[in-house]
Amino acid sequence: MSGSSAVSGAAPCRFAHYFVICGIDTETGLEPDELAALYQWLEADRQGRDPDTAATGENFDQSPLKRTFKSKVLARYPENVEWNPFDQDAVNMLCMPKGLSFRTQADQRDPQFHSFIITKEDGSRTYGFVHTFYEEVTSPQICSAMQTLYQMHNAEHASANPPSSSSSSSSSMDSLASSLDEADSPTSSSASSSSRAAGGYDSSQDTLYVSKALCLITPMPFMHACRHFLSQLHRAVTAVTAPPLPLESYVHNILYEVPLPAPGRTLKFHGVYAPIVCQRPGLGELPLADFPLAEAFSLLGVENLVQVFTCTLLEMQILLYSQDYQRLMTVAEGITTLLFPFQWQHVYVPILPASLLHFLDAPVPYLMGLQSKEGTDRSKLELPQEANLCFVDIDNHYIELPEDFPQFPNKTEFIKELSEVLLSFGITANTGAPPRTRSSPGSSPSTPSRERKTVALQQLEDDGRNGNLAGEELAVLELLQGNATLERLQALTKRTGVTVARVDALRAGVKPQATERQGGRTAAEEEELRNAKLNVQLREVFASRFTTMFADYEAFVIQSAPDLESWLTNREQMHNFDKASFLSDQPEPYLPFLSHFIETQMFATFIDNKIMSQWEEKEPLLHVFDTRIDKARLYNVRAPSLRSSSYQRCSILRESAQAIEQRLMKIDHTAIHPHLLDMKIGQGKYEQGFFPKLQVDVLNTGPTNNNRWSHRTATAQRRKDRHRQQTEHLNLDNGLKEQVEGCLVLQNSMAFWEWDNASPPPIKPPKKSASTSCLKYMQEARSLGKNLRQPKLSDLSPAVIAQTNWKFVEGLLKECRIKTKRMLVEKMGREAVELGHGEANITGLEENTLIASLCDLLERIWSHGLQVKQGKSALWSHLLHYQAREEKLDQQQTESPLLHVPERRKSDCSISMPSLRVSLIQDMRHIQSMSEIKTDVGRARAWIRLSLEKKLLSQHLKQLLSRQALTKNLYKRYAFLRCEEEKEQFLFHLLSLNAVDYFCFTSVFTTIMIPYRVVIIPIKKLSNAMTTSNPWVCVSGELGDSGIMQIPKNVLEMTFDCQNLGKLTTVQLGHDNAGLLAKWLVDCVMVRNEITGHTYRFPCGRWLGKGVGDGSLERVLIGELVVPSGEEDSGRGCRTPPPQRSPSQTRRISITSLSGRVYKPTSAQIQEAIGEAVNNIVKHFHKPEKERGSLTVLLCGENSLVAALEQFFHHGFKSSRLFQKTMFVWDFVERAVAYMESADQMGDLQETAEPLGMTCQSLCHYINSINSTPRNIGKDGKFQLLVCLGARDRLLPQWLPLLVECPVILRMYEDTALLRDRTTVNALIGVLETLHDFPITLESSLVKGIDL
Repeated sequence: MSGSSAVSGAAPCRFAHYFVICGIDTETGLEPDELAALYQWLEADRQGRDPDTAATGENFDQSPLKRTFKSKVLARYPENVEWNPFDQDAVNMLCMPKGLSFRTQADQRDPQFHSFIITKEDGSRTYGFVHTFYEEVTSPQICSAMQTLYQMHNAEHASANPPSSSSSSSSSMDSLASSLDEADSPTSSSASSSSRAAGGYDSSQDTLYVSKALCLITPMPFMHACRHFLSQLHRAVTAVTAPPLPLESYVHNILYEVPLPAPGRTLKFHGVYAPIVCQRPGLGELPLADFPLAEAFSLLGVENLVQVFTCTLLEMQILLYSQDYQRLMTVAEGITTLLFPFQWQHVYVPILPASLLHFLDAPVPYLMGLQSKEGTDRSKLELPQEANLCFVDIDNHYIELPEDFPQFPNKTEFIKELSEVLLSFGITANTGAPPRTRSSPGSSPSTPSRERKTVALQQLEDDGRNGNLAGEELAVLELLQGNATLERLQALTKRTGVTVARVDALRAGVKPQATERQGGRTAAEEEELRNAKLNVQLREVFASRFTTMFADYEAFVIQSAPDLESWLTNREQMHNFDKASFLSDQPEPYLPFLSHFIETQMFATFIDNKIMSQWEEKEPLLHVFDTRIDKARLYNVRAPSLRSSSYQRCSILRESAQAIEQRLMKIDHTAIHPHLLDMKIGQGKYEQGFFPKLQVDVLNTGPTNNNRWSHRTATAQRRKDRHRQQTEHLNLDNGLKEQVEGCLVLQNSMAFWEWDNASPPPIKPPKKSASTSCLKYMQEARSLGKNLRQPKLSDLSPAVIAQTNWKFVEGLLKECRIKTKRMLVEKMGREAVELGHGEANITGLEENTLIASLCDLLERIWSHGLQVKQGKSALWSHLLHYQAREEKLDQQQTESPLLHVPERRKSDCSISMPSLRVSLIQDMRHIQSMSEIKTDVGRARAWIRLSLEKKLLSQHLKQLLSRQALTKNLYKRYAFLRCEEEKEQFLFHLLSLNAVDYFCFTSVFTTIMIPYRVVIIPIKKLSNAMTTSNPWVCVSGELGDSGIMQIPKNVLEMTFDCQNLGKLTTVQLGHDNAGLLAKWLVDCVMVRNEITGHTYRFPCGRWLGKGVGDGSLERVLIGELVVPSGEEDSGRGCRTPPPQRSPSQTRRISITSLSGRVYKPTSAQIQEAIGEAVNNIVKHFHKPEKERGSLTVLLCGENSLVAALEQFFHHGFKSSRLFQKTMFVWDFVERAVAYMESADQMGDLQETAEPLGMTCQSLCHYINSINSTPRNIGKDGKFQLLVCLGARDRLLPQWLPLLVECPVILRMYEDTALLRDRTTVNALIGVLETLHDFPITLESSLVKGIDL
């Protein structure tokens, strides 16, 4: 077998895949970085200038030592690894993100370490670890080139005016280009003008140094081991004496002779000077994570880190900002590690090179890290979109949060537990700077310069900077222990009862170390072990939260497909998870967070993996998580604590730390020692301070001995390759990357067995992995971010950028289609239930979540391809531009015809509401006048909600985008809003939302003032429309009432302002009976919310006046929402049938015999109506409280309980008498009570049973109270009130027998009347008794003036 195939075969289980050296190419000399030129091209394009004429030359304004020069990959060993092809551009760019940097002997030249990550298209990851140091430049050509550049720079400066002329540019993205404008700040440019003094370069007296990078590329993130190896390698170069062996031996050893440790095992290999130990977690443990979490907590503070973690779970855009690349990696990897068992599914670029800044324009969730430069002010950092951005300033320890996002469940207790874990390791859990949300007025961050002035104080106050880092704590303690004065002070404080907690904690953290250190471990090893134990304990606390929260998730997974193929085929249409039931099972405080979280891509992928595990091997993270849940069930039966929101602490902290310590006690495997290679004499010679040119021939091939390990792994690899051809990779998007579907774990264990000369485990053929269609689905599900997981670094031409943006446009359109479809299906499902079909599957909470995510999508669409960003909300900024333009046009023309589209006219009556203009500008003014909303993002969201409620969202946005000149000014040519076809489809998807009713504005902004318009429509045919009396009206809704308002005489229309009443339920209408014409026949009352345009009709069809009808001077009318009719509502789409209607004119007239035609329902219809009315009330109470709607409609509206009982009492009632006034049901009730009272006085009732006597008294008491009320509500109104009070106080079934037994019934009812049929009455009593289980509360408008 050839050497190269041995290389490729062994690659998957080798510790390192490549060793790379980056630096200056002395042959090509100093080249300006072409990425700088690309950046200038992008900037010119962004500012609307012709990009091709933009200067691409060198920038003579910058000091040459500060400029960007091109670095190159000088060497890589081996040439290529089949398993992990080498991406030269990406590695070069990430090894030296700022290109080459030069220094002189006067500058600091400390070596630096950082790591990076490359995410491949299939989601698998490769890690890079880089040690950067400065090496003396020996090439005379480069020294003289630098000298020439300095002369040109000085000449340029001399001719320029004052030094400040080169202060920072006004360009909005300049501050982002940290790698390009190092000398842009006024201080550095003015300083550099005084050349030599400020670190200039003179070849005759200065030594020039240039950066060089040594890099290891590995399949797994063994950060500490790689760091030790590279620093030892560098030490060997700078040491006075040559290393024991040529450097090739050490590089060859780590590339070919050090295997990956097997799961659950420890590996020891040798660096140049000292052995290096690394361990890998077992298959049942949390996956490998070697980045120090303690540092992430120290940098941000516990609370801030938990907030950033919450934003990550909710898939917001997260931008990390720091001068230090390693800090960016530490925080990014720390946060993604804590997501277990979930995995980040979107763009993940912890170190974003300056040339890729346009990726911040991505309208998708991302987690990116941006290098800040010293002195950059955050306020100058203009980001393309901030509505949904979590900005994390690592160096200044503060974060900016999106406006309204839910808090993590049990956040306070969670933070407390994390703080205790940190404290047990002697790390004070500082809180960091308090998070700033964009809604708070003082959210403009303090500038770093101001922060630096107070930094010393800050450190003393909250230990905010690095006081948390363990190394420094040790130094502090040593200082305290060595200081006699401090010791005396401490003794004094103890005597007086004061404890010095900080020092005690330090002592506690350090004492065990001091004792253990004698156990043969060095201080560095001890520190590493301590970090590893702390890491795993912190991660266990996070993992334990998810184990508790999702302990029963399996019960809600919907396994509906018989096999994998059918599941994949129907994946888009299927519900995989019963969200409504899951949420209904959770404690109330968890709901805001969980309802958002279960809508994320990471949760969807988790559930998909669960379903596929029926047919596939379980995804590793899922396997670990499920095992933990099973274990928790064994120890703890969850049922009793199911709904409890009490905090459960993590119980396995000690075991997890012990596992790590035990592995270190016993080294499972020691790799082959570095040894002399077969090199020619004179190769590998040593020159102090310079990293030598290594021998290619010995490093490009691995050991060619007949090693069974490499042979086996090559065979396994070929099997893997065949397998790969038919299947793409499932995304195991985590540090684990164990590719458990068949090979890598096996190979690692193979290597382990082989090398210990034991018999190897049998190789099982890998289970067939997910089919191509499965992967196609998985890829599509993530397609929004797939091409961007790690942007392609190799080709950055404008064409590629345009292609990337085209992918974004397609992704946004797809997301819009999915979101609108989901909103429609869920909402229609619920309305169908109200009409009696199927089961509801949306809750108010869920609806709110869906609308919030629509607002977020619209923000992302509007911020894609923005030319110049203004304000935090791109949508609101566009609306303001539109408003300014339209108002200017309005001034020029007296009136714009555009604004006269009618909104909803009432369809049936000519004296109806005046029509409401449909006006985009008017809706904006409503929002602008709302003092409760303080931010642009808030205004944009309110405007979206209002437009959605008015069914005008699509129409408004179409109007906004119809001003093409404005859109062209604001957006680049590749922006979503300038892609005509996609824009049309997008508006069409939004139009479909008009098919359902939303109250998403009314129900959210409950405290705002709203103008209402009231129109009273009389029946002209039958009466004079005007009355001489003084009428009044009171409007009530779900959120309150308007109070009684006098209506001006002879006016049938009025407007009033009132705090939001919510959905309107009743109108009380009445007059004072003054004057000659004190009678009023009203057809209905119309009320309109002038902001949302919702119009309610309150039918009456009755007289108000003494001596006419039932003598009522006031009526309580029940409302119904008016549905706009088709032709006036063109372009808004169809609508589901309306919910419960309110009383219709027909019924009222039939009962009061206003007209001659009387509709009399049959006894069967009456009984059915009663059953239906009671049923509706029962259903009402079975809904979640927030979604019940109006009980008043069910009690008093059309098809209500009162209406049905009125029909029951009217059946067989002798109401019309010849030459006598009309009789009402109330007359019967009054006579029955009069009879009972007189019988009671005569003593007839004393023989009756005690409870019956009590019931009789209660009926008399209620009737008399209703009669003595100061309100003139008429006889029908009194009967309605009696039924409502009887239902509320559970007395109706007891009153009915009394009325039936009363002899009055014989005179007033025919023999066939239902009320005289014993069986029917008993059935009615039984039906009414079912209401006793529910707490019926009555609206104040119904029971005003009654004190019972």
